Amino acid sequence: MGREIILSPSLLSADFSRLGEEMAALEEAGIKWAHIDVMDGMFVPNITIGPLVVQALRKNSKLFFDCHLMVEKPERYVKDFIDAGADLVCVHAEATTHLERTLTLIEDLGAKPAVALNPATPLESIKYVLPQCYMVLLMSVNPGFGGQMFIPFVMDKIRELRAMIDAAGAKTLIQVDGGVTPENAADLVEAGVDVLVSGSAFFKFPPYKKRHEMFLFLAENRFGQNGF
Repeated sequence: MGREIILSPSLLSADFSRLGEEMAALEEAGIKWAHIDVMDGMFVPNITIGPLVVQALRKNSKLFFDCHLMVEKPERYVKDFIDAGADLVCVHAEATTHLERTLTLIEDLGAKPAVALNPATPLESIKYVLPQCYMVLLMSVNPGFGGQMFIPFVMDKIRELRAMIDAAGAKTLIQVDGGVTPENAADLVEAGVDVLVSGSAFFKFPPYKKRHEMFLFLAENRFGQNGF
């Protein structure tokens, strides 16, 4: 396939009492990205972490910080998260009125811009901003809580997005978040996913190195490609 596939464990399922140790364990397991879920209790019915926690984690981590802002009017917080150490900032198309402006702001501040879509949000809503997106995140559960089951119709949505990206000649990555497990990882990659976000299906199965290798083994056996 010629694509590098990345596993980005979601810190939402990590042990919050020892996040620093969890980050170190991810690096030791060969993980490159960490998915940081930011929730405001308004866009989604949950509250998680803010830029101060990201800043604290950044001091001792070399991981790529993949920050997913599930917040209303995310443009208010873009600078705070980038200043705290976010490498990528992903905003929801449903949460910002001026999506192009918000994506431009992220890029201007030195981070990689990304956009997220809830399961029922049509791909048409990002058609014109696709070329400026480093990544598109397709939610495969309704956001807010970990441990949910993958919504089946999102598989077709992934295929449609891959076709849209290819037709546009864009290099945009596809990320999927929600109900991602070793059992469905190969199907997701086959459909067109580049970045797999896994929370409870990763963190609840230590040691992390072995779990990481399981995701890798299943993808390689199916497609004969190297490297998560």
